[in-house]
Amino acid sequence: MDIQDFLIQGEGREEDKRQAWDLFQQAYEQQMKRELEEAVNLYKKSLATHPTAEAYTFLGWTYSWMGRIDEAIEECHKAIEQDPDFGNPYNDIGAYLIEKGEFEEAIPWFQKAIHAKRYESPAYPHLNLGRVYERKGNWTEAIDSYKKALALDPNYGLARKALGRLVSSLN
Repeated sequence: MDIQDFLIQGEGREEDKRQAWDLFQQAYEQQMKRELEEAVNLYKKSLATHPTAEAYTFLGWTYSWMGRIDEAIEECHKAIEQDPDFGNPYNDIGAYLIEKGEFEEAIPWFQKAIHAKRYESPAYPHLNLGRVYERKGNWTEAIDSYKKALALDPNYGLARKALGRLVSSLN
């Protein structure tokens, strides 16, 4: 993601969008340093300046790191309202539902992520869908999902490991 993503989203002044971008970048830096409360504050300032699906999604991600899963899901819903074509929040909702043990409920969210028009990491929902299928004992569907993740990103180590582990356990 870059500043162009912010500049093309929604109505508003370019100056506000650039300020929102700067705040978003600062928030991300704080999040990576595990300064989570500061990251939350900065993401909220970015959203108040110019709301974007990315900022809502990353705010949700920060909440998830804080163990505030329901709030993370709420922010993802706001991201989807902001931009229904953005795939990340669909995948994230599914991942948060897995954390809550709600596997069946996670499936449609991963399917929505897979079909999203705008998604920088389309292999992720395939891996996550595979995780759900594996948990449910649907081995064939899990293997297919892991293979799809690898087809999209041949260097995706988690998908490669998951596929290898599952196939070897079935032999």
